[in-house]
Amino acid sequence: MREVVCELCPRKCVIPEGGAGDCRVRVNIGGKLLASTYGRPSAMHIDPMEKKPLYHFHPGSPVFSIATAGCNLHCLNCQNWQLSQSGGEEIEEIFNADPVDLIALARDQGCESIAYTYSDPVIFYEYVYDSSILAHEAGMQNVFITAGYINTEPLRRLCKVIDATNTDLKAFDDGFYRKTTGATLQPVLDALMTFREEGVWLEVTNLLIPTLNDDLSMIRRMAKWIRSELGEGTPLHFSRFHPMYRMRNLPPTPGETLDRARQEAMDAGLKYVYIGNISGHKGNSTYCPVDGTLLIKREGFMISEYNLTSDGRCPTCNEPVPGVWQ
Repeated sequence: MREVVCELCPRKCVIPEGGAGDCRVRVNIGGKLLASTYGRPSAMHIDPMEKKPLYHFHPGSPVFSIATAGCNLHCLNCQNWQLSQSGGEEIEEIFNADPVDLIALARDQGCESIAYTYSDPVIFYEYVYDSSILAHEAGMQNVFITAGYINTEPLRRLCKVIDATNTDLKAFDDGFYRKTTGATLQPVLDALMTFREEGVWLEVTNLLIPTLNDDLSMIRRMAKWIRSELGEGTPLHFSRFHPMYRMRNLPPTPGETLDRARQEAMDAGLKYVYIGNISGHKGNSTYCPVDGTLLIKREGFMISEYNLTSDGRCPTCNEPVPGVWQ
């Protein structure tokens, strides 16, 4: 029996012949590691870029979004658990779309970018990488929506073909990671710094779960780390928790908690701090950090007002706003 070691993520699964790794989809066939979901997405949709959420990367544009089954995290509150906590053979609806087909589908739908999302694209790495190369050749861009649980070497290789990421920083506490996700914190912090070093446009999401990761001192430490290591212009999204999967015993995040977290992060020096999963909240929109001018007004995932100049500046004070603008 020939075992193989998967070196893609920090789990470094030792996989026996005929077996699969912790993610359920990376398998050992005849002593060779293969991704069983390559070219077999289980979800394909057209989303607004704001849904990812990416607020400073081609806002308002449609993005062709795909996922396969499987994930290398096991979050108790997963919103897509039917997809992420299944293996490729457990999903009834599977599409056949190799990278060439995928690019053609996205182009036919009028999308100029592809998002690898919903589950975690780390585990369908080869599919992402090959598709991203072809997307660039077709003049399209690639968006990587991830929890960032990946080893540095394969991530640096992927960064060469990825244009933007929203990475989920689930808490600034290793104990939370181990208990709630089955993972650890440091590899995620390493991934965030790697994205920044490699020049990938980076936004961060923190889902606030009542009593578990909503402590203001933890949020303060996280915001200070983001400012120090990633930059004060890095957009941070605080997202509202809703009871889901194996965490139905907790209530939705109170709006007041999200407001306090946003203020804490801004007090720590972050310039663009958002609130998600509450439609119509002021924190959905983008404001100039210098003079308070409304730059982009959002209602849900839709943009109702856009005031940035063509080169991404405040129209009243000329302050440059970091991002990738159309």
